[in-house]
Amino acid sequence: MTETSHPYPAPRDYWLIALILAVITGAEVAIAYVDSLDFVVVPMLIVLAVVKFVIVVGWYMHLRYESILYRRLFLIGLIAAPLLFGAVLFTFGVLIGD
Repeated sequence: MTETSHPYPAPRDYWLIALILAVITGAEVAIAYVDSLDFVVVPMLIVLAVVKFVIVVGWYMHLRYESILYRRLFLIGLIAAPLLFGAVLFTFGVLIGD
């Protein structure tokens, strides 16, 4: 077997990432309850969700340690899923009518 060029994270690293994800989740909950942020709640929550997604994919799925081929396949699915979802919504909107 071949050795990996990058060592996988230690258990301490997983706990650190879990703590970071918990803090981000707490920030999301806090943002949802602050009334003065009503006009920016959705963009802030979307940004925080994307950050959490990148952290989970990068650390817990070990995607950053894998071959570039796996990353590209993952990105194709990540891009294709919203496009397909939008196409289905558009199709049903057109077929159902106004």
